[in-house]
This record gives sequence, structure tokens and C-alpha cells, in this order.
Amino acid sequence: MSALIAEKLKQAETLVAQSGADVWLTFVRETDEGGDPVLPLILDGGLVWQSALMVSARGERVAVVGSYDADPLKASGGWQEVIPYVQSIREPLCAALERLIPPAGRPPKIAVNYSCSDVKADGLSHGMYLLLEEYLRGTRFAGCLVSAEEIVMGLRGLKTETEVGRIRAAIAETMRLFAEAAAFAKIGVSERAVYRYVQERIDARGLGYGWNRAANPIVNSGPDSMAGHGVPSDAITLAPGHIFHMDLGVVKEGYSSDIQRCWYVAAPGEQTVPDDVQRAMAAVTGAISAGAAVLRPGIEGWRADEAARACLKESGYPEYMHALGHQVGRAAHDGGAILGPRWERYGSTPFLPIQKDQVYTVELGVNVAGRGYLGIEEMVLITEDGCEWLTERQLIVPLLPAI
Repeated sequence: MSALIAEKLKQAETLVAQSGADVWLTFVRETDEGGDPVLPLILDGGLVWQSALMVSARGERVAVVGSYDADPLKASGGWQEVIPYVQSIREPLCAALERLIPPAGRPPKIAVNYSCSDVKADGLSHGMYLLLEEYLRGTRFAGCLVSAEEIVMGLRGLKTETEVGRIRAAIAETMRLFAEAAAFAKIGVSERAVYRYVQERIDARGLGYGWNRAANPIVNSGPDSMAGHGVPSDAITLAPGHIFHMDLGVVKEGYSSDIQRCWYVAAPGEQTVPDDVQRAMAAVTGAISAGAAVLRPGIEGWRADEAARACLKESGYPEYMHALGHQVGRAAHDGGAILGPRWERYGSTPFLPIQKDQVYTVELGVNVAGRGYLGIEEMVLITEDGCEWLTERQLIVPLLPAI
């Protein structure tokens, strides 16, 4: 068992005890086909047969797994008891729950991984949920399944020192790639060529991708570039007067970055960034500062978004159409609380309190007429009384030389 998984399993014991659940149960099968997003935090390797990984409020860790999966799990050392089965998981699972949840004069609470708001806490498929209900039918655990989103959000979101160190390493790799991309990008080079170049560098270093490889990095040049999560174009090339923008996230040692940077493409002889671009940059960085200034443990995420949104609008720019920030961890979009507006599509996530040791992006941008999209994305770590910038902030738009 890796040191990181040992840290996270210990953290899980505390989270389960605080949640009010008797047992947190992760129920999976054939995990090589996708599995539950929480698995890499509590398990080295994968599982094939129906498997129940349980952490009790008393700190017990019990796994009921297929006989061929049992030995590797025992060897990992992370689980105090590993119970193998052959024909059916039903009886050993129910027997383990009987031992883990003594009668207490109230209905038991078995927390399982489903959530209406957080995709990273929604790892239990509907079929597996129905199967688990069937196994518990006729026992005192029937009807006792509750959402484990609070536990899973905490496990993913509350970063250990090891996790923060890996995120810092991913950020360092990303900034190196930005510098190389800026040196490669010249007038006449296409968005797609920059995209291919950056991917070649990522692959050469054995790094992973913070989100879908096909859309990473996002590369934009000028006003005709595809907005949002667009595909870089072979037809659009860097040209004088363009804003050149990149959104990039890489994975190093299992942890991600997510950063945006931009440059101004200078015409031959042009020595300064035009006023309209500088004004836009001041508005964007000012709004990011306003949002970050609100961040501290205990506030709800929508308040940071509200502060940034108001600041941007006061500068004369339209509000952005997304959240100010999201958590980063094993993926660039890592679930849990967000720094987002109180829109229905975000569910409960903007109302969750920010907690110390979470890592967030702080990001927004504006379209500059005739020049393109100017977007900046930084990363912060929530501290006891505010936040720490994990990225070295970009506060000015650098010139991308004409030659």
C-alpha cells in the first residue's frame, strides 16, 4: 500500500465518524472498465468480482471481495480484514455489516456513493445500487442506504501534504510547458500546431492529461477562434493583434493542474500591448483578486463568485457564464464544493462551505473585440484564514514577438 493511500484511509476513518453514518460502503465490480472515482484514493490496483470496501465509524476497515482479488488486497496492508467469497457476496457482506453495526435502537445508516450534485461522489451505478438493495432485503439493513457524498467530498477535497506536493509538481510542469509553447508560437503558426506541439511535450515527459486528451490544451488565437471547450483549428493562425490564449492541465504522480495563460501577438515593430488589451487584463485580474480575497474556511463558495462577478461588471465587462472556480486534485475538475453562482445546474455545490486544505482554481475571462478571448486561471490552497496562491500570478499580458 502506498503512503498516500494510507493517509487517505486514515482520513476516511475520521470523515465517516464525523458524518453520522455507521459504515461507508464502496460497492464495485469490474473496476478496469471505469469503476468508482473514489477507488484510487483507497485502493492500489483494481477489483473484478462484486466487492464491498467498508470503513466503519469506529475505524474498522473490512473488505469483502472475490477469492481471486483477496490476496493482493491482503498484501496491501490497508484493510484490517479481507473476507473472500466464491459463489455470492450476499452472506459474507451481511455478516460483516452485522459485526460492524451493533444494534443501537435506531435504524442503521450505510453511506454509499451516490450524489445528485457531485459527479465524483456518484460512483455507484444504478444497477449496483439495486443489487445492493436486493442483497440487504430481509435484513435489518433494508432501506438504510444514504448518500456518502459528504464523506467522498471530504476525502477528495481535503488535501494531505503529499497531495499538495504533487499538485505543486504538476503546476511546475505546466508552467514549463507554457514557456515552451510561447517560444514555439509565432505569427503564421496554427492553433492546431501549438496543440500538437504541447501534446508532444506532455507525452515525451510521461505526463497525463487533466481532462480529455482530445481537448487538452485548449488553444485560442484571435476573434474567430472556437469559444469555451473548443477544438484548436488548422485554419486559424496566430496573427498580429490577436490575443493568444491557452488552457492547460497535466497530471503528474496522479495529481492535476489547471491553468490559463495569455499573450498578445505583436505586429512587426509593435513594442507595447494596446490599451484595450491592458484594460481587459486589469479587469480580469482585478476580479480574480476580488474573488480570492473572500476565500476563507467557512464561507459558501457562491460568495467568492459573487465578489468576482460584481467586480468584473463594475469594470464594464459582461459577466462570465461559468463558475469562478472548482476544486483540483486527481483531475482538473475534481468535484465537491465550487466557487460558483447559485444556478440550478450547479445543484448544492455553490452552497457548501469552503474548507482548509482544499485546492481551487480562480478563473474568468472576457472577449476583447477584434482580438479574441483573454482568460486567466490561477490555483489556490485554502489556509486557516484565507488562501495561498499555488501559481505565480499572471498580472500583465506579455508580448509574443512578431518573429
